[in-house]
Amino acid sequence: MSSNQHPMLNVAVKAARAAGAIINRAALDVESVRISQKQVNDFVTEVDHASEQAIIETLLQAYPDHGIWAEESGREHGRAGADHVWVIDPLDGTTNFIHGFPVYCVSIALLVKGRVEQAVVYDPTRNDLFTATRGRGAFLNDRRLRVSKRTQLKDSLVSTGFPFRPGDNFNVYLRMMSDVMQRTAGLRRPGAAALDLAYVAAGFTEGFFETGLSPWDVAAGSLLVTEAGGLIGNFTGESDFLEQRECVAGNPRIYGQLVGLLKKYSKFATAGEKAELRQNTLRLVDPETKPGTQVEEAGKPEAGEAGKPEAEA
Repeated sequence: MSSNQHPMLNVAVKAARAAGAIINRAALDVESVRISQKQVNDFVTEVDHASEQAIIETLLQAYPDHGIWAEESGREHGRAGADHVWVIDPLDGTTNFIHGFPVYCVSIALLVKGRVEQAVVYDPTRNDLFTATRGRGAFLNDRRLRVSKRTQLKDSLVSTGFPFRPGDNFNVYLRMMSDVMQRTAGLRRPGAAALDLAYVAAGFTEGFFETGLSPWDVAAGSLLVTEAGGLIGNFTGESDFLEQRECVAGNPRIYGQLVGLLKKYSKFATAGEKAELRQNTLRLVDPETKPGTQVEEAGKPEAGEAGKPEAEA
């Protein structure tokens, strides 16, 4: 850990590496890991819990008056109502992990009065450590990060996440992916949103978008992106996205182009945009649908969809 880092970031790095050590040991014999299912296609393992416990213990040992907001244990640890709140995803990409697919990470962010001030995303399989402190830049293993300089979508690599739970609206997502895929050099779905954002910050990809994400999926990655010179917000381009369950990020030029494509899919889209989207979505399912057909129900969330996270398990 660098002596030049903010003290709170140093503690977060210590916590992330402790969690990474637990994950790497378990990865040596992943078939023996006990797995349970929170809901269909949403898995949690004993490794998630052990990793989260190690992170929380490390953070609270250093800062006992701070709050905790973690994926598996919620807000049951730390001090309620604290201005400083650690937002934790102990293993982003659990589904990848239990299959031995080496794309997963630990994500830790510090919110101070609701604003992300410190961020760590740690990839234990590659020993890649992404860090950021507000106003001090973003780094990968002590190397300063800058977002990609590409300016056109046709030259850009964009990452996303696919819907995978019952109730997710696949038809709307197909239209969204179709709009982006036809205009980019490639669309990727690695399976860990925190790493997707870290890769935007590093310039490995030009952009990222996904719906249904929870704050612990995007908090740390959001600071990495902005400190590397990128932009992040909801699908209409507003920066207050953390709990809005829709996220788009990219270098400034690509971000603007992605927002232009995705804003009609936002829950904050205009009534006209939503009506057009419902019409087009129904035509995707039934090409015989004529313009003007009453399609008020098409494209609306199915029963049980509202409030359901779509983030990678």
